[in-house]
Amino acid sequence: MSKWNLIIDLENCTNCNMCVLACQDEHVDNTFPGYAEEMPKHGSRWIEIMRKERGQAPMIDVAYLPVMCQHCDDAPCIKAAENDAISKRDDGIVIIDPVKAKGQKQLVESCPYGAIWWNDDLQLPQHWIFDAHLLDDGWKQPRAASVCATEAIFAKKVDDAEMAKIAEAEGLEVLSPEHGTKPRVYYKNLYRYNKCFIGGSVAAENNGTADCVKDASVKLLKGSDVIAEATTDVFGDFKFDRLDENSGGYKVEITADGFGPKSVDVELGESVTLGDIYL
Repeated sequence: MSKWNLIIDLENCTNCNMCVLACQDEHVDNTFPGYAEEMPKHGSRWIEIMRKERGQAPMIDVAYLPVMCQHCDDAPCIKAAENDAISKRDDGIVIIDPVKAKGQKQLVESCPYGAIWWNDDLQLPQHWIFDAHLLDDGWKQPRAASVCATEAIFAKKVDDAEMAKIAEAEGLEVLSPEHGTKPRVYYKNLYRYNKCFIGGSVAAENNGTADCVKDASVKLLKGSDVIAEATTDVFGDFKFDRLDENSGGYKVEITADGFGPKSVDVELGESVTLGDIYL
């Protein structure tokens, strides 16, 4: 049967926080029986946007990662719940029962994504409910998706086989797959948050001034293996992305017509901007 999934494209997220505000607008001071009690005005962010800055000046990029309940198919919170306080609907949405879950603070720690929030006033664990109450009322998208001006968030209701095809075709990933929770929230361009880059600019001295070197050939080596190749742009810039953090030693080799070769050794922890490299 068809089930709900959420797709979030980091390339399009600008940290406008409209999804966060829409969630608060929907749930602060509002109770939806059977779905959720009211959300606290302060202290809870059922949708939280994480920020990751990569590189150093002048080559820096920033990515934003909206994190919410992942509506996992193998949800640890369901296993940790007493009295069947958390259930998974046939359409894939996970619901924390606002009556049965009262007092069950252990559910907050059960979520490896930190997506369950404790309402101290109500003594109740709470989460983003995928706006199930609106979808049940005929809405085609949760509010977080409907307000997203850049279309970074989009919900799809398809069967699991179709979703697997979409994920493969679009290069979608899930957060922290090592947890084995089978999330129904998928991310596109997740490398912007969880991978590293090595970048720099190639230049040459010319009568006392520095000129950018366009169309230089740049190779990235790991040991003796060439793992990536690039060509500098009009500004002499190059970038090798989607590298693993703390992945150790690399060598950048640069060749360009009219110049001798140049190489730079790089020890990669986090993203590295090499700055200007003169031939």
